[in-house]
Amino acid sequence: MTGKKQMGVIVKACCFSVLCGLLAGAPQQRQASGEDCGFRADPDAFLTRQLRAQNELAANTLKLGRFHAASNSKTVDASSIPRKSFIDVEIFDKMAKAGIPSAGLSSDAEFHRRIYLDLTGRIPTPSEIRLFLSDSDPDKRTRLIDRLLYSPEFNDKWAMWMGDLLQNTLTQANVSRQANGRNAYHDYIRASLGTGKPLKDMVYEMLSASGNNYSAEGAASNFTVGGRAVMGPIQDTYDLLLYQTTSRFLGLGHYDCLLCHDGRRHLDEISLWGKEATRMDAHRMAAFFSRVNLANPNQADPTNPLFNSFVVTERATGNYALNTNFGNRPNRVFVGAIRAVDPEYRDGSKPPVNGFWRSELAENIIRDPMLPINFSNRIWKQMFNYALVEPLDGLDPARLDPDQPPPAPWALQGSHPRLLAMLARSMVDLNYDLREFVRLLAESSAYQLSSRYDGEWNAATVPMFARHYARRLEGEEVHDAIVKATGVFQNYTIGGFGEPLQWAVQMPEPLEPRSNGAVRTFMDAFLRGNRDNQQRSQAGSSLQALNLMNDAFVTNRTKVTASVILRDIARNQDNAAVVEEMFLLFLSRPPSQYEKDQSLAHLAKATNATLRNNAVEDLAWTLINKVEFVFSY
Repeated sequence: MTGKKQMGVIVKACCFSVLCGLLAGAPQQRQASGEDCGFRADPDAFLTRQLRAQNELAANTLKLGRFHAASNSKTVDASSIPRKSFIDVEIFDKMAKAGIPSAGLSSDAEFHRRIYLDLTGRIPTPSEIRLFLSDSDPDKRTRLIDRLLYSPEFNDKWAMWMGDLLQNTLTQANVSRQANGRNAYHDYIRASLGTGKPLKDMVYEMLSASGNNYSAEGAASNFTVGGRAVMGPIQDTYDLLLYQTTSRFLGLGHYDCLLCHDGRRHLDEISLWGKEATRMDAHRMAAFFSRVNLANPNQADPTNPLFNSFVVTERATGNYALNTNFGNRPNRVFVGAIRAVDPEYRDGSKPPVNGFWRSELAENIIRDPMLPINFSNRIWKQMFNYALVEPLDGLDPARLDPDQPPPAPWALQGSHPRLLAMLARSMVDLNYDLREFVRLLAESSAYQLSSRYDGEWNAATVPMFARHYARRLEGEEVHDAIVKATGVFQNYTIGGFGEPLQWAVQMPEPLEPRSNGAVRTFMDAFLRGNRDNQQRSQAGSSLQALNLMNDAFVTNRTKVTASVILRDIARNQDNAAVVEEMFLLFLSRPPSQYEKDQSLAHLAKATNATLRNNAVEDLAWTLINKVEFVFSY
């Protein structure tokens, strides 16, 4: 493209140094593991996790704010923000009491783009934007939320979110589900969300499921398949299944520590609950899995459709033996006369000796008050980009109840303990309906604040939620935004899928598309992880900026000869209409006066069809490289 240098003046945010500065963040943090007592080795890495998250979010928000042209919002007295639900009462009353001003409510353009991305993972079209902006109905935001909640794209976006949570991937360090198992699990997740199955019912089914992991009937058993620990004693599998269960569904990641040693002298500064828990407590919890059986009965014939599949069943007998001298955990040793343990839940309840122990565990989990707290906190993080309690898997049951505060010097956990408790009650009252819970958050004034903030801002202000926190788009969302804006699609073959896919958000795991390594590499630059030992990250790098500027995925799609959408725009001789359409197409908002003037000046230099095509291509490239393109703000 010939005019990129000239077009760079249109929006300063496309400057390479600015984009790198915004995207460059702290290195991706590894999940803490208790196997080698990570806390004892580096306690600061645990004690400062929340502070680091605050600092990174504050820095990124400030950088984005310098170039944020989508809103003219000014800070206001927090008491003036409309209270639409208990969420707003808790957020804005606390803000007002602290004397912290609030951002104003988002503009319609700002909200429209945000809600599309956060609910569906895709940007809106110019016609959808114009229709929304011209609508004078004061209830139009509520109507839009409802429409998006029941769109197929909502299922795509939130199936990806849940797939991350459940670590659905073809191959992990522990086990290979194979493509058929991964796809069956993905279909189970997406179908469950599509039919409105309550989250607690999904949890129960995954914990108790039996059957072949390739089949639709046994698809939920892929949760258990993902907990198989190889090269060690069977107790390693029981332990891994417990850790995955408690960290994902209860937010109690400290079981990873407790499965190696007592909490005393290890969790004393982190968790009031954890420091009193013992390794024996964790063994008794893991014993709920001690009768599970994972078999590979179809390994002889590669032509068998069930080749390399797992069959999950429950044995009639068995318990957790304390007799190991190798594996992923410290040796399990006899305690006095105790040679093995039967299950005991963390509240002291015990299942019948002859019971179906995984089913009994599932019953305990869905009755556990930590289940709605955990899901409330995780979904809040997804919508607000900062959780009420950070980190997500570091919940402390002894410091969450605002009506029973912990003894000094401990304090209640999280920024808004009462709000988290109220959200958990709402989760239960809504019968764990994901859509209705997301609706509750999306309709609040707290969610609909502008991300622009003209008052004093620092990391200490982050937990107050005085503004909306921008999140960088996931690699799949960046892909789909470029594809949707240009209309240049590509078919990706996914192993085991009947039909090719065109939208990245629909892919069953972040390691796809294996059929197109170049596209996969482009998306991987945005740190989408592998759902195994690399989690998704909001951190940035210069590689992300370089990909947006130079990767063939971008440059090929911003050519008029490739994009029917850009070709039609280039044929329009009304330059003002061209500029508005391009800004709506890529940034989901009209241009500012400065942006409009600079764009018109560039288009005016195009004296023939070839130069006009080049100018439109330059503008498309520039808008993709504007900071806000890769953010939901």
